[in-house]
Amino acid sequence: MELVLVHPQIPHNAGCAGRLSAATGVRLHFVEPLGFSLEDRYLKRAGLDYWPLVDLCVHPDWERAAEVLSRGSQRPLAERLRLFTARGGRVLFEVPFQPDDVLVLGSETAGLPPELLEAHPEAKVYIPIRPGVRSLNLANVACLALYTALNRSGHPLPDNRGAYVPHPQAAEDIWPTDIAVTSPPR
Repeated sequence: MELVLVHPQIPHNAGCAGRLSAATGVRLHFVEPLGFSLEDRYLKRAGLDYWPLVDLCVHPDWERAAEVLSRGSQRPLAERLRLFTARGGRVLFEVPFQPDDVLVLGSETAGLPPELLEAHPEAKVYIPIRPGVRSLNLANVACLALYTALNRSGHPLPDNRGAYVPHPQAAEDIWPTDIAVTSPPR
């Protein structure tokens, strides 16, 4: 399973997605342009000391991201896409997920690009919210979506039984000086 943020704008939300990626072992993708620098202190703070555990790929555009995401699965990317939007589609809790699905979330202010949603209307997923509330926070949607998808696809969830044992790559009192980014082959 893969988690993709398209044009994220708020470093805190992207940092929370990084921490989520570290907690689940799911690769995280950012699609540029980003509304922040990877050196942003708020991004780093939200991800805490877990950045060494994040498999992060940064792509210059959706086309490049799609090329990379198409690899490694027998199913075509179009069948694996789950496009999260506040504007229709299937309810998250009714979507059948597969272990190789790609969860795609858009920017905090604009959501996913309309052309992406129009190209894959069957892939749209939403989380029910009360009338009068425009949308949910990106980091909250990423967390709810990813754990739901992992669970529904039969993917084993981390089993820490509520205990915390520091990971040797995640030093408690050290802030990362830079975030490791996997540059996908072009």
